[in-house]
Amino acid sequence: MKLSNKFTLCRVVLSPVFFILYFLPIWLTNTSIQITLINKITGFVLIPLLAFMEFTDFLDGFSARRANEVSDFGKLFDPFADVIEHLTTFACFAFSGYFHVAFLILIIYREFTMNFIRMVAAKKGVAIAARKGGKFKTVLYVVTGFVALLVECVTRVTGEVPSFAGGFKVAVTVLAVLSVIAAYASFIDYITNFKSLLVEEK
Repeated sequence: MKLSNKFTLCRVVLSPVFFILYFLPIWLTNTSIQITLINKITGFVLIPLLAFMEFTDFLDGFSARRANEVSDFGKLFDPFADVIEHLTTFACFAFSGYFHVAFLILIIYREFTMNFIRMVAAKKGVAIAARKGGKFKTVLYVVTGFVALLVECVTRVTGEVPSFAGGFKVAVTVLAVLSVIAAYASFIDYITNFKSLLVEEK
């Protein structure tokens, strides 16, 4: 496997690790295990873990361009890994009430439909690479995730909801709305530019 694709694979592998660490204190609540310690450990680990996952998104593109490893497979694998990561984190945040579950559902609809379009295009020999709108949407996803995770991790480490939590939750809601708008705006852009690929051959 090419180095760039190994970086991409990291996001796929680490997404369930993030999920497990996020929910571990909840799953162990009714056990004799020291939940306070687990909360603090996960509170310290989750932000660096998410930061590393996002860093691999930079590394895979940088590595592919530098080593001239840009490929059709990579153009499909990279957005797939992004979807796995972001849906995982958003599911965690929706469960914790940082934004309404409706935002998560709308994002799931968009991402799954976009993946279907990529598969249709790939069958016709076309690899749809990320466009500017899609990249901007991803940036909003990342910012939304870090803002929500900051509140969650501070709460876990300190054992109490921080004073800035209310303002940050409003910010997360606003960012989530912007993320949904950007997601569907970029989706329309993809449809407009690749609509010929969606026409069923007779």
